[in-house]
Amino acid sequence: MLEVIFLRTRLRVLYSITVLLLVSGSLLAQDAVPEPLPVPEAIAADAAGMKEYSEPLEHTSFRIEMVPIPGGQFRMGSVASEEGRKDDEGPVHEVQISPFWMSKFEITWNQYEVWGDRIDSRRRAAYNRKSTPRDKVADAVTRPTPPYTDMSFGMGRERNPAICMTQHAARMYCEWLSAKTGRYYRLPTEAEWEYACRAGTDTAYSFGNDPAMLDEYAWHDGNSDGHYHPVGSKKPNPWGLYDMHGNVAEWVLDQYVPGNYASREGKVVNPLEIPLMEYPRTVRGGGWDDTPEFLRSAFREGSALEWKEQDPQVPQSIWYFTDALGVGFRVVRPLEVPSAEERIEKWDKSEPPQLDPEEGVELE
Repeated sequence: MLEVIFLRTRLRVLYSITVLLLVSGSLLAQDAVPEPLPVPEAIAADAAGMKEYSEPLEHTSFRIEMVPIPGGQFRMGSVASEEGRKDDEGPVHEVQISPFWMSKFEITWNQYEVWGDRIDSRRRAAYNRKSTPRDKVADAVTRPTPPYTDMSFGMGRERNPAICMTQHAARMYCEWLSAKTGRYYRLPTEAEWEYACRAGTDTAYSFGNDPAMLDEYAWHDGNSDGHYHPVGSKKPNPWGLYDMHGNVAEWVLDQYVPGNYASREGKVVNPLEIPLMEYPRTVRGGGWDDTPEFLRSAFREGSALEWKEQDPQVPQSIWYFTDALGVGFRVVRPLEVPSAEERIEKWDKSEPPQLDPEEGVELE
């Protein structure tokens, strides 16, 4: 049995590397790489040419709206005088961010279930549609095992934000989306997220310091009526991003390290705390069940095993957090696509490997 598990693990690792190379195209002959899905507005030679575009989820009616975020420098963290400030938000330090696109809204159930419930492949089969070269790569990306219960917990699906996924699940969605479209997508870094949330501001929220204005921009514990709401129902921030404050908190790529800001010296460029432990990982932005101080631009939160407290499975799922009803995610696409080596060593790196208990197969 151990030999079988080991063989499956090795095959999964080899396949993951193959998918990585196919999507990036860095180490393969160009004619072996599937052509990206044609979206003219998604093509940009430099930051000046970046436009807002709509990424189709092929074989479905769903799209992901992407907003260009200009590169620049900002002061990350919060000042000691900010109301509600936590110790892990300082010291304030200079960070340089490269240009990227970010999804205008949090990923919805409609968009998430195209991957998680195999809606794209089922529709191809139902309508006898031929698979594209991208489909063949995307179909083999690992997808979640069926949950033991409704992971929306009765709050509604469709244009509501997808919730209760682990960071691992959110990262695998990005891997699938990259293969599906031929363009490289990932979760934002913590620094990219705060930069985009602030949108050129240095106040507690992107609209100022007064939490009394939150009702115009965010769903939180004071106005949500005990559940999340369809994305884009409130006002956007200055860069056209919706629900950066509230509705659901959002996964980023980073390990949560409370004191890491103090170790950064000088101007830092595109920082990332590569996750080397399963807990804690970082979420940002606060959710529908949080009080205003947790929705501030600088607020940081780390995941915990307690987020799976109600999961009755043994072992517990690597895909779902049964007690994270206020956690979702959004995606980014960097203007400069990293090489396959850079993805392996930094952007896609995550330890320890996640094992699907149903198969005993290594997934990362």
